[in-house]
Amino acid sequence: MDGAGGSEEPLHILRGKYHDYCSAQVADLLVYMSPDEIYTLAHSVLTEEARADDISYTEMVGIATEWLSRRVALPPFEVWVEDYRRHPKRYDEYLLGLWKRQEDEG
Repeated sequence: MDGAGGSEEPLHILRGKYHDYCSAQVADLLVYMSPDEIYTLAHSVLTEEARADDISYTEMVGIATEWLSRRVALPPFEVWVEDYRRHPKRYDEYLLGLWKRQEDEG
């Protein structure tokens, strides 16, 4: 794909943006969960794993994040990048800026 009229960014930048986009989708779902729902979900996961740990709220959010990320229907990278290259502006509002840190570190 030549990226005419769209994004011509290198693949490593696009991968960073894709991961940023996926993170934003999961974060958006977490925002809609109440602390009680996060608690219930985390303890449900711990029960399934036969763990009875006393965990912090931060750890509960981590468990909820992992659980959501496995269940959210996100496009595969190849599909996402094809659409992003054609319509990069559509995705701007969904990017958290995490990809910029990856670019600076790379």
